[in-house]
Amino acid sequence: MPEIPFINDAFMESHTDFNVLIGFLDQGFSNARVHTPMRHHHDYPNPREGTDSTLLLMPAWEAGKDLGVKIVSVNPKNSKYDLPSIQGTYIYMDGHKGVVKAIFDAKALTTKRTAAASALAASYLAKESASSLLMIGTGALSVNLIKAHACVRPIKKVFVWGRDLKKAKLIANEFKNGSLEVKAVEDYKDFMPKADIISCATLSKTPLVFGKYLVPGQHLDMVGAYKKDMREADDETLRRSDIFLDTYQGGIKETGDLVIPLKNGIINESDIKADLFELCSKTKNGRINEREITFFKSVGHASEDLAGARYYFDQYIKSMT
Repeated sequence: MPEIPFINDAFMESHTDFNVLIGFLDQGFSNARVHTPMRHHHDYPNPREGTDSTLLLMPAWEAGKDLGVKIVSVNPKNSKYDLPSIQGTYIYMDGHKGVVKAIFDAKALTTKRTAAASALAASYLAKESASSLLMIGTGALSVNLIKAHACVRPIKKVFVWGRDLKKAKLIANEFKNGSLEVKAVEDYKDFMPKADIISCATLSKTPLVFGKYLVPGQHLDMVGAYKKDMREADDETLRRSDIFLDTYQGGIKETGDLVIPLKNGIINESDIKADLFELCSKTKNGRINEREITFFKSVGHASEDLAGARYYFDQYIKSMT
């Protein structure tokens, strides 16, 4: 029996073309043959940290072709151990015989496909002329979100903010020899009205994006707030925006950015314009004019993992020939 390859972070980092990866996700969301059950979401006690951690199980398959399942734990306080908050594994299998084709570092796979999904949404929702980006958050996703958004829109200037200014400066430094002008900033609120795209990827439980600072034509990319008690955007942001999701399945049930304002009557489910399945299949429209504020909420979906696994497995096979 051949050895099962382990496709690690280093391989994915050196074999990522976001333009191509975004295309794989676009195909995945428009492919009605991909089946994705509701993911298992289990919060469990983490006594040594005094807070809950989260276990996620995310399967997806296309009958007769391939299937995969991601097993992930989210540990919000891992930063004090200099570890990512997301830990996990993705198992990629043959859809006919069930043999394991590859095992992936789920952290890297999740980071790359999440950034690609945000950029995919921006390709439908951000102004075509969008040239500036405000990145709120300095985790592993931030660099990837900047790179991915720059593939679908003519981004020239990027402002980066995090609670630790040193981390923001490290991110800016990663782009010092590239074509993007990336600057760490001390007060992100000053830059909210100046950014065509605002991307937020944090573990915040209280809003960081405030509707009073928004201006017409902006696109909001909300990537964090993966639990019902977390929020990255305030009520006014929701009121002023046209709302889009990666999936209805998870978006209206799992994230406080929507669960809380839905529960409080700030918005209704009918206010949600479309999800990525509808945008990619062209059954619903994205941005319709230059002045609307578009709000995209990402919670993650197993079809994104499957599309990402297909892409990187294809890259791995090519690297072996």
